[in-house]
Amino acid sequence: MRVLGVDPGLTRCGVGVVEGVPGRPLTMLGVGVVRTPADAELGDRLVAVEQGIEQWLDEHRPEFVAVERVFSQHNVRTVMGTAQASAVAMLCAARRGIPVALHTPSEVKAAVTGTGRADKAQVGAMVTRLLRLAAPPRPADAADALALAICHIWRAPAQNRLQQAVAQHAAHPTKGRTT
Repeated sequence: MRVLGVDPGLTRCGVGVVEGVPGRPLTMLGVGVVRTPADAELGDRLVAVEQGIEQWLDEHRPEFVAVERVFSQHNVRTVMGTAQASAVAMLCAARRGIPVALHTPSEVKAAVTGTGRADKAQVGAMVTRLLRLAAPPRPADAADALALAICHIWRAPAQNRLQQAVAQHAAHPTKGRTT
């Protein structure tokens, strides 16, 4: 499974591609940051994020895109920019028919470090270890993007089984019941 992880942001949008399957060593295929100038017009910044993500999609051809689910922060301006960059990433994937999964920050932290309250340094250290890298990816947005991809690779099989079970139950609600 090849996953493009996206840690959305208008100034720095982390991107990372990881390939692998649960229970086997994972491989990093690329990591980076799509940057936009803070003083540029919003529309121009969104176009720059789109162009950057499109380049990653062209180069790495992921099967899935995992995006950090935007959560409410105290700074409305920050959350708006994050949500806008997130929407651009989802749009780029949807335009190509690539499935998108949203993962919360605590879900990603728990998958990678074992605790949903891990700090950025712990996430970076575990990403470095799991991908057998010489040093943690910098900036932290890049490490977070890789963590998103890792989280999706590890959680997707269980999520797919759960979705199939729910769909099967909806199609045959009385199957398997005893009276």
